[in-house]
Amino acid sequence: MATPRPAPAPGSPGLAQLLRAGTAALHVRAERSGIVADMLRGDAGRAGYALLLRNLLPVYRAIEDGLERHRDDKLLRPFARPEFYRAPRIAADLAAMFGADWPERIGLLPAGARYAVRAGRAAEGDGAALVAHAYVRTLGDLSGGQMMARQLARSLTLPPDALRFYDFADVPDLAAAKREWRAALDAAGALLAAPGRVVHEARVAFRLNISLSEAVQNAAR
Repeated sequence: MATPRPAPAPGSPGLAQLLRAGTAALHVRAERSGIVADMLRGDAGRAGYALLLRNLLPVYRAIEDGLERHRDDKLLRPFARPEFYRAPRIAADLAAMFGADWPERIGLLPAGARYAVRAGRAAEGDGAALVAHAYVRTLGDLSGGQMMARQLARSLTLPPDALRFYDFADVPDLAAAKREWRAALDAAGALLAAPGRVVHEARVAFRLNISLSEAVQNAAR
């Protein structure tokens, strides 16, 4: 018989708020570090941007494969939504920029490999840690990713078929989608015995993002 989970105290913050507060400083640092900072300033080149995508691709695959494996689980079912999956779109963007042989032309960095391994491990067991990785990537893509797409279209003169990563054509209302995601996070938090473990994993995910961004910036110089 499963051990009953303690109910949250009345008025206590939900998981969405805990994640936001617990990662706020790292979120700011991520935007000011490495290739991401270059991209936001319009200073990144195509090679650097492509290298970032190449190294994020296995991360997204690990997260999305994990969500699919757990899609029948009450905790993770709300996050297993293919309209939000980015891996196929990243691969399409790389092909649009560099051709079908992009896997041979663009390498995987150790920082990218570490991030992908951690995301894969998050799917082990009950998969609760996947909630953290889905939060860090998907809500970021739905929010700042839209601004990033406009910046990259200008600074790198990328056509729409090379910016599919940021295209949520199957999501009719992005603002409503973000509200749904936050509600799903709070519902997940109510199912967790220790929501703080998800917040910890989100901090780990942000640090891995920062390390990858810095590694890409150094490799692209």
